[in-house]
Amino acid sequence: MKFRILMFLNLAILILSSCTKDEDIMENGNSGTETGNSESAISELEIEVESFIYNGLNEIYLYKDNVPELADDYFQNTNAKREFLARASTPEDLFDNLTASIDRFSFITDDYNDLEDRFDGVSGATGIKFGIGQISGTNNVFGIIRYVLPGTSAERAGLERGNVFTEINGEKLTSGNFSSLIEQSSYSINVGTVENGQIILTDKEVNLTDDNYTENPVYISKVLEVGGRKVAYLMYNSFIADFDDELNNAFADFKAKGVTDLILDLRYNGGGSVESAKDLSSMITGQFKNKVFIKEQWNAKYQNFYETQNPEALVNRFDDRIRNGEQINSLNLSEVYILTSASSASASELIINGLDPYINVVQVGDYTVGKFQASVTLYDSEDFSKDGINENHTYAIQPLVFKSLNSVGNTDYINGLEPDIAYIENLNDFGILGNENEPLLNKAINDILGRSHINKSQVERLDFEVLGESEMNSPNYQRMYIEKIPGIKQ
Repeated sequence: MKFRILMFLNLAILILSSCTKDEDIMENGNSGTETGNSESAISELEIEVESFIYNGLNEIYLYKDNVPELADDYFQNTNAKREFLARASTPEDLFDNLTASIDRFSFITDDYNDLEDRFDGVSGATGIKFGIGQISGTNNVFGIIRYVLPGTSAERAGLERGNVFTEINGEKLTSGNFSSLIEQSSYSINVGTVENGQIILTDKEVNLTDDNYTENPVYISKVLEVGGRKVAYLMYNSFIADFDDELNNAFADFKAKGVTDLILDLRYNGGGSVESAKDLSSMITGQFKNKVFIKEQWNAKYQNFYETQNPEALVNRFDDRIRNGEQINSLNLSEVYILTSASSASASELIINGLDPYINVVQVGDYTVGKFQASVTLYDSEDFSKDGINENHTYAIQPLVFKSLNSVGNTDYINGLEPDIAYIENLNDFGILGNENEPLLNKAINDILGRSHINKSQVERLDFEVLGESEMNSPNYQRMYIEKIPGIKQ
């Protein structure tokens, strides 16, 4: 009998407790702010990564106003916030839920050491940079090598631009599996070529090893003498801060040789350092020192702080020195040709948009990606810098923090920048990079020489849909970033 009475009492207590909690939720009017009357049992240690993610986004995220949960008054008290964070299944899920739907580029990493290496140009490399495509109107998915890195297993195997492959480790590429297959660090590929509109496979198979590699983004630097003009050609594949010296040296060579024109090849450049982009623009020009290259627009809190306390911090100006203090080698040009593709993003687009109000920028190729926002690395520390970092984990976040506007206010080119001379690479005629007959480069040369009506390439087009590319799954893919956290927690 006592047992039944106890059961009844316990049941009554549970019902009353449930009703009380339901009433609290209704009074709060928002399930995201539900709290009980007792102290939360959730400790800070249990949610230390989640707290770091939330606090970082709440502080500096560009699209903070687009995410209700990031509002400063969203939670009624600390317990409600802790309960919200504890409900996240993983730090990655929490990050995804706290970033705006319009944001395509913010990301989280569980290994900031790897992220830092990639920003410095250091990564494992099989040696091939490739696109994944599908021939229009077919189910044929393939990889096509865009270029080969010197000193890698790919170069040693004799691979070259234009080689194709349809298998990785013997598994046929499909639209559904290619993303996971290219994630592998070392693998084998079959080797083929494109001939007369068809992929012709050989019996050759190549094993590509994952070597620790630091990529020099200055891939080709040369001067072409065509039509009585000295045309500089620079293929620059990433805005990596550690290689600003090499970039400046290339311009010193151009200057010494008396170039009259410049073709900047950014077709495969997914972006990188804002500072490097600003310095490259100053190398191309030189006559606009201290004029506005780009302006920055932050979230409301930061924008208000800078506008009232330090408006100059919102402006990036053309300068005459790279970050190590060396004098910039400027060409003082009034025109530049920039080669682009659907892989040209962020800092590559910043060059075009930033220069456009000042000189004649002729864009040759395809529409760009459409990324006009910059990010910064936040670490789990009191001020989100690496000083005093929490050593219990290696998570870092890379949120978008500002969008860029050129000197006349142009921004929000979400659909990419439109080319002046349209050309998409032809699978039947990939050409040799740096050769004046390579189709995309040839388009620019013809326009420089006033013979743009001439079409040297009479090769029939074989169009393909680009599905992806090498490193598309890496954390720094198509990113534009600043190196320093600008006055967090003002």
